[in-house]
Amino acid sequence: MATKLNSADNRTRSSVSIFIVAGLCCFFYILGAWQRSGFGKGDSIAVEMTKSATECNIIPNLNFETHHGGEAGVIDDSDSKVKMFKPCKAHFTDYTPCQDQKRAMTFPRENMIYRERHCPPENEKFHCLIPAPTGYVTPFPWPKSRDYVPYANAPYKSLTVEKAIQNWIQYEGNVFKFPGGGTQFPQGADAYIDQLASVIPIKNGTVRTALDTGCGVASWGAYLWKRNVIAMSFAPRDSHEAQVQFALERGVPAVIGVLGTIKMPYPSSAFDMAHCSRCLIPWGVNDGMYMKEVDRVLRPGGYWVLSGPPINWKNNYKAWQRPKEELQEEQRKIEEIAKLLCWDKKSEKGEIAIWQKRMNAGSCRRAQENSQVKICSTADADDVWYKKMEACITPYPKANWDAIKPFPHRLFSVPPRIASGSVSGVSVETYQEDNKTWKKHVNAYREIIKIIDTGRYRNIMDMNAGLGGFAAALDSPKLWVMNVVPTIAEKNTLGVIYERGLIGIYHDWCEAFSTYPRTYDLIHASGFLVYTRANVTLKTFFWRWIEFCDQRVQLSSAMKLMCLSR
Repeated sequence: MATKLNSADNRTRSSVSIFIVAGLCCFFYILGAWQRSGFGKGDSIAVEMTKSATECNIIPNLNFETHHGGEAGVIDDSDSKVKMFKPCKAHFTDYTPCQDQKRAMTFPRENMIYRERHCPPENEKFHCLIPAPTGYVTPFPWPKSRDYVPYANAPYKSLTVEKAIQNWIQYEGNVFKFPGGGTQFPQGADAYIDQLASVIPIKNGTVRTALDTGCGVASWGAYLWKRNVIAMSFAPRDSHEAQVQFALERGVPAVIGVLGTIKMPYPSSAFDMAHCSRCLIPWGVNDGMYMKEVDRVLRPGGYWVLSGPPINWKNNYKAWQRPKEELQEEQRKIEEIAKLLCWDKKSEKGEIAIWQKRMNAGSCRRAQENSQVKICSTADADDVWYKKMEACITPYPKANWDAIKPFPHRLFSVPPRIASGSVSGVSVETYQEDNKTWKKHVNAYREIIKIIDTGRYRNIMDMNAGLGGFAAALDSPKLWVMNVVPTIAEKNTLGVIYERGLIGIYHDWCEAFSTYPRTYDLIHASGFLVYTRANVTLKTFFWRWIEFCDQRVQLSSAMKLMCLSR
């Protein structure tokens, strides 16, 4: 009898258990469906992603390979429906809104004004998707991409003719080959860099960040990268067609830019080395304004390299087809301005001259006072966005530059700007906590994108870089990160990023970025949508994003990355 009672009790309990399990399954199914509907208490980013039919779930089978088919949808703030934008006409394949050639020709040519940024007004902006050129393919991974670019990705042969004897670029079959030559180093960038390294401490990590003015196809920066030096290269969009585009297709950091009348979009005391290899910049004109702007972005103890005219003019004036008196006067002005800037000449050999900026200005202050040189009165030397360049000397920073450690130790050591309290609201503890947070996030990214540091992703952009924690945690010899600090960010942290041995740029995301379409392999945008509450609308954000995002990155996958980080 007892056995029968126990059996009945067991059956009852089993029935109740099944009922409870079934009920829980139904409850969580309904809860999950409700959350995915977008009406839960998710944050604003999750809501926007849901509206655009993009999931923010972390799933293991994301596809990050080439995607050229189909159309991309862009969300419109004012309408809950997804609006589909058509491709632009084929001739817009390399359209750069703020460096448009037709618009540029309507501006004055003096001081290179016409080569500066001139963005279209709202009523002239295109709302279509930039098409890829016919036959576009996934670029080679790094380091092969340094030396080879598929012809279809940048189908321009003019440089192979114009620069044939200088070994810039060669056309072979269906690819461009980059032998590593340049106007001043036709035998190759490696040998040229070896010459520089005999004077400049490139090998020991003292020099990590470099600026290349008038970079050509950026072979100097490309070959510095294997020596653990990262160069920010720039050149105008001019008659040398696609030079910056070639640099980025190779996987080398570069932007469209020029030394004209506007300050460079970099913070003061940013670079360990600046370089001009026959860059054709008139350094002595306008009271040395361009040299003074280089001085602003050159850190104390940094180096300036000038190769080509007018250096060694006595032996080369005939080959350069210029009067020797003109070249002599040009070099005299450069030498004079360098002394006023507290630059000591360290070497002049052949056509290469190297100066070093002193660690402090005290030793040459008397010379500056005697010459009545103008000292910049601007309180913030990092306030540069669309600010006019001045022929004045930027005062030395308050931070202790002796405290900067060689790379890679400086990547996570406390930057001088933070140690000195120069960045309001950022303490040493805040900085260290930010590093811990980003190490955790990047580990999660690596679990999802298994190939992130295999060489497949070479050009990565962080649209809201903060203290550079993302780039520091992702540090790899096979990729680099363009750290963008929005001009409306609460804290100006770009100087901190450079002190860590990383590179970046200021930018206003209401405007197009200074690059060609399809030049970044991966986009990161943590915390970026907070700026939609200011003057950057969500619609503007998407347009700025997709106009330069490489078409080999699936938009929905990139958006999943954005959802991951915060």
